[in-house]
Amino acid sequence: MSRLFSTFSLREIEFRNRVFVSPMCQYSSEDGMPNDWHLVHLGSRAVGGAAMVMVEATAVSPEGRISPADSGIWSDRHAQAFVRITRFIKENGAVPGVQLAHAGRKASTQPPWLGGKGLEHRSGGWEPIAPSALAFDSDYIMPREMSLADIDAVVNEFASAARRGIEGGFEAVEIHAAHGYLLHEFLSPLSNRRTDEYGGSLANRMRLPLRVAKAVRGVWPQRWPVFTRISASDWAEGGWDLPQSIELSRALKDVGIDLIDCSSGGLVPNAKIPVRPGYQVPFSEAIRKEVGIATGAVGMITEPLQAEQIMANGQADVVLLARELLRDPYWPLHAAEELGADVQWPKQYGRAKAHA
Repeated sequence: MSRLFSTFSLREIEFRNRVFVSPMCQYSSEDGMPNDWHLVHLGSRAVGGAAMVMVEATAVSPEGRISPADSGIWSDRHAQAFVRITRFIKENGAVPGVQLAHAGRKASTQPPWLGGKGLEHRSGGWEPIAPSALAFDSDYIMPREMSLADIDAVVNEFASAARRGIEGGFEAVEIHAAHGYLLHEFLSPLSNRRTDEYGGSLANRMRLPLRVAKAVRGVWPQRWPVFTRISASDWAEGGWDLPQSIELSRALKDVGIDLIDCSSGGLVPNAKIPVRPGYQVPFSEAIRKEVGIATGAVGMITEPLQAEQIMANGQADVVLLARELLRDPYWPLHAAEELGADVQWPKQYGRAKAHA
């Protein structure tokens, strides 16, 4: 029996296997609205056999977008635009999930294929906000240090976005606290130089992410799971690291978070990241063991046997694939064949199943 293709349950949701689609920015929205590209992109991964299809970083406010082309869910109109997408995902056997995000100091940039640099007001940009007035890099826009009122507003924006996620048909939600975006910026002493109750000590730096987690968990149905994506290491001296991530994960578990999605990096541009196959798996393994919470492993997981071994070794509860699912939307179906797992193909594609 393949562990990767065994079912997995969180709260009242049963996932058909342990292959999840990692949230991947498409930079293809106008005014934050999902469109036909998102329907085909996300829907094909559900057809391809993934157990959960997670929508890209979806901004809780217009100012929280990475770029003007980002997905958003700051209005009821956005929520309704997702309904046909989530309906299609569910009709094809997958759980629809949405990652709620605020880009913080990494907001107001061009899409990557246009250079990815900061956008000035005259070019359609806006003023980013952050825990401290520290730009991500020299070609990014200088952010404004957030007031206490700004912090309260962000908590409310995440909660409102979660409510809209329910209206949009999502059954899982992920809080984005990784990759150098706003909540990660509060966590790391490299980006958070505040001297009030939101800066300094670990407890203070965790305060906003935990407030957001409580607010989202408070509005999300108890029968459905809430994930949090973290960067378990900044890969930079004096930054956020695994021991702090373990403490944060304990606190997140206490407020009702169900799974920690364990990524890394993104906070500073000069990080020394030892990229190689499975390089982030030790983070999910350590947090799963030390905290006793479900974890997801991400990062250069490309081969079926590699993913199977992560499951069999107890290093994570699920794998979240990104680039490999861009290369092959039907990776789960092909992986099941390689691992000898008999999974159901879409009836429309049944004639192509190898042993049909």
